[in-house]
Amino acid sequence: MNIKTMLSALMAMGCAAAVAAAPAQKIEFWTFSMKPKFTPYFDGIVKNYEAANPGVKVEWVDFPWDVIQTKLVTRIVAGTPPALVNLNVPWADEFARDGLLTPIDSLLSAETRSHYLPAALQDLNFGGKTYGFPMYSNVAVITYNTEIFKAAGIARAPRSLDEQLAFARQIAERTGKAGLCPALAKIDGLMMQQGLPVIANGRAVFNSPAHVALIRKLADTYKAGGLLKDSLFAEDNFPAAIAAYKGGRLGMLLAPPTAVKRIEADAKDIYAITDVAPAPLGPTGIADGGWLIHFAVPAGVDSKQLPAIGKFARYLSNDANQLEFARQASVYPAAAKAARDPFFVSVPPRAGAAEKAVAAGAVSMPHSRTLYVAGIPDYDELRRSLVKAVEAGVTGRQDIQQALDAAVAIWNKKLAKQRHTAQPVSTLVPGTKVDTGSTVGRL
Repeated sequence: MNIKTMLSALMAMGCAAAVAAAPAQKIEFWTFSMKPKFTPYFDGIVKNYEAANPGVKVEWVDFPWDVIQTKLVTRIVAGTPPALVNLNVPWADEFARDGLLTPIDSLLSAETRSHYLPAALQDLNFGGKTYGFPMYSNVAVITYNTEIFKAAGIARAPRSLDEQLAFARQIAERTGKAGLCPALAKIDGLMMQQGLPVIANGRAVFNSPAHVALIRKLADTYKAGGLLKDSLFAEDNFPAAIAAYKGGRLGMLLAPPTAVKRIEADAKDIYAITDVAPAPLGPTGIADGGWLIHFAVPAGVDSKQLPAIGKFARYLSNDANQLEFARQASVYPAAAKAARDPFFVSVPPRAGAAEKAVAAGAVSMPHSRTLYVAGIPDYDELRRSLVKAVEAGVTGRQDIQQALDAAVAIWNKKLAKQRHTAQPVSTLVPGTKVDTGSTVGRL
């Protein structure tokens, strides 16, 4: 063998060795609060994807829900973000506005978009760009005690908020029991679902005649004994509501279908007389209880890796994988085909309330949206002042108009100060974002 031939052979061997020694492409994805319950599921995702994609190494990392945002910011600042991260919609909105997420429109063809529920993609559209691959959400159903309804002379489930409140008053009048326990600590979400904005053009507007009329309906129902008073204005009044329902003291429970399984397990006598129906959509056409979880791409990810990240994200959130996760987690998939799977939409013969609840929720799932107010620092503090005003008005301690006017004044003083001191959004640290435009509740 001459020198030229030897060199050619050595170069070929070197190239082959280089190819053989090339490091596997790494895709790191984060979830929150999935271990240990869903470890087998995600381990299976990793194993199956790696088997079908030689040369790709997938690493799954799970954090508690209350630390994942801090971990993500730290990694983005360090220039080493994960490829994908689990977020809810308000978190994603904030991160996107602060330039900490990468839009994924280039990774979603028209055909791929059709695989997801349109409402889910709308939840993740900020400023005309898409910021995530939808994974799962939830909705509420109306669970009701048929014996209490019968005693009150009510023959069917309510079909609107007005009917919920009217039925609650009728139940109180004819049975002496409470009819409903709305989550009034989340009154802002209820207002938005009913088509009433909380903020418009940078100012609080929840003292309009329409807002006053809504609170007056709640106050009339409260005065008639139709609202369960146990923890009515608590930040989380679900434990009190489901306890009252299981104890036969509450006519209707507005909650996810998983609540019906708890009733079945804890109060078989009440479960035996329980029926369910889809929750009313309201004038906005939005279902109650939506809270979309998705996979977002952080800012700073190597653009050369985006096609591979998009391929894995589409696999992670495809119909088959969403369906399997949703079945295990008792949530609803955000993939269109999976959401129509017989597991969710079919009601078997002689089905109990728990099975009916799953199908009732599936009816509402295409209308599920995440309702929240975007871009307001210290929003929880402002919301508490709104809840206090609503509590004063509902319980009769203060005139409703005066209570809402006072809360609006507090909000607008705070919002004016924020507008005066606001910097451009792109320069702000996450969590201190100020939206100086026409901030409204996200629908």
